[in-house]
Amino acid sequence: MAKAKGPYTCGLDAAVDVVGGKWKPMILWTLHAGGTLRFGELRRHIDGVSEKVLIQQLRELEADGVVHREVHPEVPPRVEYSLTGLGEDLNTALVPLGLWGDRHMKEIVTRKHPAQRGATQST
Repeated sequence: MAKAKGPYTCGLDAAVDVVGGKWKPMILWTLHAGGTLRFGELRRHIDGVSEKVLIQQLRELEADGVVHREVHPEVPPRVEYSLTGLGEDLNTALVPLGLWGDRHMKEIVTRKHPAQRGATQST
């Protein structure tokens, strides 16, 4: 579990602490688009994330109150993940950031990865 940061200096500082990192925004967006998902479904939707990292990131998001983890008492146990109200609200805040990325993706790729100038993806 990530060490709790604080005190925050502003709202942006608090928000970045919750969504910071490569995978958390992708997890939030996938749960937003897919609704309630089992771990395996979630992992299949997020290219490149390892099982270990996905588990760690989900635990941190759950601890921050943006992801809900439901364990169904079955054999084998079925675990499902979904967004809480706080998580839905956070995703709403991330939409403009994603739109900014879509608008400027070519420039970002050109500057960060000059060899991949034509290879862009949309979120």
